Amino acid sequence: MAALATRAQPLFDPAAWDFVAGGSGDERTLAANRTAFEAIRLRPRMLRGIAAADPAVLVFGRRWSAPVGVAPMAYHGLAHPGGESATVAGAGAAGLPVIAAMLSGHPLEELAAAALSPLWLQLYPLRDRSVTADLLARAETAGVEAIVLTVDAPRLGDRRRDRRSGFRLPPGLAPANLAPYPVTADPSDPAAHTAAAFEPAIGPEYVAWLVSRTRLPVVVKGVLRGDDATLAVESGAAGVLVSNHGGRQLDGAIAAVDAVADVAAAVDVPVFVDGGVRGGADVLAALARGATATFVGRPVLHALAVGGASEVQQALAGLTQEYADALLLAGCRNSDDVDQSLLADGSGHAAAGRAVTEGRLAGHRSGPGDLDAGLLHGSVTDPLLDTMTFLNEVTERFPDAVSFAPGRPYDAEFSLDDVLADVRAYVDHRAAGDDPGAAERSLLQYGPTSGLVGDLIARLLASSEDVHVPPESIVVSVGAQEALLLALRTLFASRDDVLVVPGSCYVGVSGAARLLDLTVRPVRETADGIDLGELDRVVHAERAAGRRVRACYVVPDAANPSGATLSRADRVALLSAARRHDFLILEDSPYRVFTGPDPMPSLKSLDTGRRVVQIGSFAKTAYPGLRVGYLVADQTVRRPDGRRTMLAAEIAKVRSMVTCNAPGLAQAALGGFLLRHDFRLDKATATAAAHYRQTLDEVLRTLDECFPAGERERLGVGWNVPDGGFFLRLRVPFRADEAALRRSATEYGVIWTPMAFFALDGGGRDEIRLSCSALDPARARDGIQRLARMIRDQHQS
Repeated sequence: MAALATRAQPLFDPAAWDFVAGGSGDERTLAANRTAFEAIRLRPRMLRGIAAADPAVLVFGRRWSAPVGVAPMAYHGLAHPGGESATVAGAGAAGLPVIAAMLSGHPLEELAAAALSPLWLQLYPLRDRSVTADLLARAETAGVEAIVLTVDAPRLGDRRRDRRSGFRLPPGLAPANLAPYPVTADPSDPAAHTAAAFEPAIGPEYVAWLVSRTRLPVVVKGVLRGDDATLAVESGAAGVLVSNHGGRQLDGAIAAVDAVADVAAAVDVPVFVDGGVRGGADVLAALARGATATFVGRPVLHALAVGGASEVQQALAGLTQEYADALLLAGCRNSDDVDQSLLADGSGHAAAGRAVTEGRLAGHRSGPGDLDAGLLHGSVTDPLLDTMTFLNEVTERFPDAVSFAPGRPYDAEFSLDDVLADVRAYVDHRAAGDDPGAAERSLLQYGPTSGLVGDLIARLLASSEDVHVPPESIVVSVGAQEALLLALRTLFASRDDVLVVPGSCYVGVSGAARLLDLTVRPVRETADGIDLGELDRVVHAERAAGRRVRACYVVPDAANPSGATLSRADRVALLSAARRHDFLILEDSPYRVFTGPDPMPSLKSLDTGRRVVQIGSFAKTAYPGLRVGYLVADQTVRRPDGRRTMLAAEIAKVRSMVTCNAPGLAQAALGGFLLRHDFRLDKATATAAAHYRQTLDEVLRTLDECFPAGERERLGVGWNVPDGGFFLRLRVPFRADEAALRRSATEYGVIWTPMAFFALDGGGRDEIRLSCSALDPARARDGIQRLARMIRDQHQS
């Protein structure tokens, strides 16, 4: 970022440059902000088995691409004609928040309307509290998400550069947020204006008053001491921003990053810091000291001057990538792994103020009802669990965009009348020869833990998949996700048990593993699925480290997210590896029925050694809203007393402590559905399968039209051709991250999923997942054409 400053300086008016770059007094504190970071030495961790790091965090319930935001700075119009609007656009494209200054050249309503990421509003204490109250109301109406109260400027510091230059705001640049209110002094003279408008005597009472006037969280900015932070929090502050005002107030004050540990140890709220942050290692160091997140100031103005919004986006995206690299090199999976043990000088404290995620930010104010998420399970603070929430927010925010994001069935395939008829058909089936009332009552009471329809699912498996298992080997679950969670909880006894997954993996399994604190190892993939040679190497490496691979999770047919299908030879080889290395295979294959008239045999149907635990779902083949899935676990378990049981029975015990049983009415609807279709999924899904194939073919045809074979290499574009199913992966000539996704939704009206969201091995950075299932062919064609325009524009830029 130093290079940006060099490029930016000639683009500023000299007096404006001094206003932006200068500090107070002899500028000792200004220099100290950088010197302090340069003095921090880190002790990275090794041998942690981490292939990729996730820089994203949750702050006040909102996902940031990294623990980095744009600090409040007045008058961005000094750097670029686009001013704060360009800054907000650039930061939004990078997925990072902005604190808009009260003294902005653009009104907060305009900035909020343009914001694609969280927007906070910074306020100075004003003598006229009615103006502040009105600003608060405007902020809430506009959608601002937090208020930042600056308390370190009862008057401006000794800005000697400004006095020497006689700095005044140029014509046309004024504090737009204050335009509706009476002018107390000439706004073009910052020193005179602030002296007239600002309240010089600021105490805890002012913080309490401000908190009482808004439902938004209030963050107090300008604190450098733990006792002052305590005063702020006791007055109702929801967070503290450690800051020395960029070295522009008291010269000789401590560097901001050097104050973080004291503040973080004193309070139980998020602690932020600004001042001197210039690289990813600085962000890592600040978090190790105890910060929740950091804010960057002057480098954003430098980028704005050099290239407007696009340069701001590039600078912030670069900082995000530097932080991700720093995490990985320090041996941290995510920000929650960062703590004071990384500091070589021990200059940090383990503090609840290090909170970076939703749980640790529970509530806007600290009080008797607040919970410290540091006492909750670590999974609630893992950004992995927020992935689907982020995608839903993007989709809902752009309802007119063509969305290739949701991997759900096509809505037109479902009928409530069919569901009700299926329930009745199941009751009639059970009541044949019995008391009809008893059959109905069985649906309305608690049912058996393993489920009511295991016998019908067993008939389905025999008819549709040539899988012959006894009904008692089947546990009916609340969706496939519960089946997966139950299987993992039952099978994994210690952290030395390892779960192997494909490098690009369905988030449901990686999320479940995180909930259960399982050790997960990703395995590289080929175009056809998991790389079996690499799987062998991973098994041997884990054994050498004193661990054992307990199970391997695969989606062998039209996999989510890649669309890849494992060949028959690789299926046989995977079963052989399971026998050779003594692990189980968790087969999750909801898309097999949509891969054509002659789908590959399931792993379970080829399983002669009972190495496969099969997980199934009827969300894609019957009704998603029923939330009915199942697992087949016909393995024998030897108990300590010599008795033998079936693995399904052991899983059912775990289930009895989770959801007790699957809903009877939902199972009845499924049972009637199976009866109606003679236990043939190919018959039941013929219409849906034809639709999915037609839409997938239209997507592939449109890709071919938009990117002829001769152009693909030049443009850096490529895609796989799945056997069927819902998904394919597309290689693009840009970094496919959240910033690109927002740009795609905003400028081109098309939404997709970054493959990096699924990549546990650090891959997928230039790939996207396209889900075709929820669209009709015409809508899908339109979406691919929009995406093609974006790809070509990105390549040209």
